[in-house]
Amino acid sequence: MKIIENKFLIGNAARLFGFDLYLPDAFKHSESFPILIFAHGFKGFKDWGHWQKLAMGFAAEGFAFLKFNFSHNGTCPESLTEFSDLEAFGNNNFTIELADLKTVIDWVCDHAAEYRLEKSEICLVGHSRGGPIALLTAAKDERIAALITWASVHELDYAWQDAEQLKNWKGNGVQYSANARTGQQMPLNYQLYEDFAAHAAEYSVKNSLSGFKKPMLIVHGTADPAVKLSSAEYLKRYAPHAEYLLIEGADHVFGGRQPFPETEELPLHSKILLNSCLDFLRAQAPASDLTTF
Repeated sequence: MKIIENKFLIGNAARLFGFDLYLPDAFKHSESFPILIFAHGFKGFKDWGHWQKLAMGFAAEGFAFLKFNFSHNGTCPESLTEFSDLEAFGNNNFTIELADLKTVIDWVCDHAAEYRLEKSEICLVGHSRGGPIALLTAAKDERIAALITWASVHELDYAWQDAEQLKNWKGNGVQYSANARTGQQMPLNYQLYEDFAAHAAEYSVKNSLSGFKKPMLIVHGTADPAVKLSSAEYLKRYAPHAEYLLIEGADHVFGGRQPFPETEELPLHSKILLNSCLDFLRAQAPASDLTTF
């Protein structure tokens, strides 16, 4: 396969954000490759853990895979695996993330011929909080053919249901979320909530799933300590046509960790995740072309 690492696009506030593209070896019966675009979650980044090994797993089976950093995820081009820009992290919001994802999709479509990418076969994959970002985009963007969620939250305001918390957040202008791995206190400026509130109907997963008919796969681990299984059930309730897979015993990252040794193979739960997604994608394919969906 061919791996193109750390190409950069321009996001909100002229911030550069990077992406990696994994291309399959040429298949003689395919002129172009379907592509998956992966959106990471809260306190995530494209180079986290075993995402690279999963990307390589898809590419080995004939699917191009692109993973990217949201422009305000707290990393920067000089520090791709550390949250070295907490000011940017605090200024992140969902409007920015949706715009970043659109920029990535635009790039894919603009460079499809150069990299043999099939523009009509773009599948979005969203992990955790990246799930709703991918879902909202797939519901509105006609260029998106399919959607997969991994351990997705059910709505973007999943953590803001307490009135007293919102009152204190507004009064202080900021609240903090501890990063258990790094020990950092990650700032969330109140503008994040204001951005959501200003677009509450538009950014509603429930609303976006109304009439959503594109192929969809919901994957969740039964032992996820970060996002309750009820979130997957919520998605299935409002997307009854979606395929629904529970991986018994899987955690929030399907057995991965940061850092993940290059010499170590994919964890069992991630192998199940990979193979299930491949089965889903192939099921969308015409019988005459098993590399596409």
